[in-house]
Amino acid sequence: MFFASDNGGPMLPEVMTALTRANEAFAMPYGADPIMEEVRASLRALFEAPGAAVYLVATGTAANSLALATICQPFETVFCSPTAHIHEDECNAPEFYTGGAKLTIAGTEDKMTPEALRTAIAGQQTRAVHGPQRGPVSITQVTERGAVYSLDELRGLTDVAKSFGLKVHLDGARFANAQVALGCTPAEMTWKAGVDVVSFGATKNGCAGVEAVIFFDPEKAWEFELRRKRGGHLFSKHRFLSAQMQGYLEGDAWLRAAEAANARGAQMAKGLRAMEAAEIVNTPDANILFARLPRAAHQRLHAAGAQYYVMGGDVETGDPDEPLLCRLVCGWNVSKADVARFLELAGGDA
Repeated sequence: MFFASDNGGPMLPEVMTALTRANEAFAMPYGADPIMEEVRASLRALFEAPGAAVYLVATGTAANSLALATICQPFETVFCSPTAHIHEDECNAPEFYTGGAKLTIAGTEDKMTPEALRTAIAGQQTRAVHGPQRGPVSITQVTERGAVYSLDELRGLTDVAKSFGLKVHLDGARFANAQVALGCTPAEMTWKAGVDVVSFGATKNGCAGVEAVIFFDPEKAWEFELRRKRGGHLFSKHRFLSAQMQGYLEGDAWLRAAEAANARGAQMAKGLRAMEAAEIVNTPDANILFARLPRAAHQRLHAAGAQYYVMGGDVETGDPDEPLLCRLVCGWNVSKADVARFLELAGGDA
């Protein structure tokens, strides 16, 4: 019963097969491999963007930070939510790779609203040369609290950004989970909604470590290539990044994986809602849930080997009825039986 993170799961069989194929012969290094040509064509077709510039890196932090550095000057600020990956989870990497650009928080919730974003943007660039200049907007989809922006919500944010002449970056670490939840196309969730550059995540959804950075306007392509190399993220044996993305995309493996993860998230949410002692505290639109369970439930779950994060509070000592907050993430390989067993233990029926 592993619900700590979708980072902890295995690779998809399709990804393993593609890696094995790539290991059978020689290939040109640094992204000149023929597999990358196929991946580039596949992603352009998937996003309905034949002129897009497509690049691969190994981590989401690199994808987000290098993408933002390419569209943000050191004296600008990036607008994001307080729970954005770039704010909570990346150890100031965006500030580092941009050469010092700051982050400006818009609103107080995991989802930015157009009103909060407009207020945040309007509040900057008010001190002429003495203050930060307005830079890009970064949207996390799925949010780190498990919510998914609707297409209308995305357009509302990009409309505000465009009204100030600002670029928009989409952090799609869980892009597939969001797309499955919305039932839309990649194009509808990105450039058709006003997004300029997307970090198309694959690591959390069944790859070993690969993310695509896609610029829908290739104007900045060469700058990104230089920043990727200078930042130490251009792989010599690049074909092993290419092969992961190739296997991920083949036969819609990426969508099937996200569908499975979201389905297990929905199963978990339904089961917890049926428990009097459990309380879901977020909007679980995809595969991430935050819930409060009694300490005694956590003790049973831990004793049975369940792995997940308890967000504050000592599980081992204290009032057995005291509710403790936890985060539960369902990866693509979590089974129905895993979720059922977790719910059985959480409910005290074991």
